[in-house]
Amino acid sequence: MGHDEFLFLLAGLKWTIGLSVIGFICGGISGLGVALARTSGNPVLERVMKGYIALFQGTPLLMQLFVVYYGLALIGLKLDAWVAVSIGFTLHASAYLGEIWRGSIDAVPRGQTEAAEALSLTYLPRMRDVILPQALRISLPATIGFLVQLIKGTSLASIVGFVELTRAGNIISNQIFQPLLVFGIVGCLYFIICWPLSLFGTHLERQFATSTR
Repeated sequence: MGHDEFLFLLAGLKWTIGLSVIGFICGGISGLGVALARTSGNPVLERVMKGYIALFQGTPLLMQLFVVYYGLALIGLKLDAWVAVSIGFTLHASAYLGEIWRGSIDAVPRGQTEAAEALSLTYLPRMRDVILPQALRISLPATIGFLVQLIKGTSLASIVGFVELTRAGNIISNQIFQPLLVFGIVGCLYFIICWPLSLFGTHLERQFATSTR
């Protein structure tokens, strides 16, 4: 494999990272809304969000991307592949991060909520100043673990023709007929990104477990 082919792989890696960042940040913002809705105490809102989470956790990501790209086109909303996969990963991430953060909010000791209520703090100030800072610390290992899964999941974006790292590897493999070499390099690039994140998540999990003893 030559210099040009390797640069093409790096270009695919750039789009993999970009898609992961967009999906994680946008999904995190909307996921926070999902988590707050799930813990709002409003039965209707909680049921709606529970159904939303069940929908995206109960269906394959590949199908979700397919529906966003091809399904919306059927009703006249033709999206660019980049926009479509960004929306698909945002929706997917919001459901998973929303549930992770909902669990972290519930894991904060009940006494913290009771103390905030005793100070006459309403729901939003209570969440912002008391509950969420503690829940964020609890959720960090699981959040980083999900980010690793999201990065690897970007390989499914090729279903709509989006050229990320795996798709770039497939294109080069079909040109030079060296699949073991090409996908060995692709695997190493994924490993270089994901392994440090996994180690960091494990470190945070151990640190949190030690601090709670």
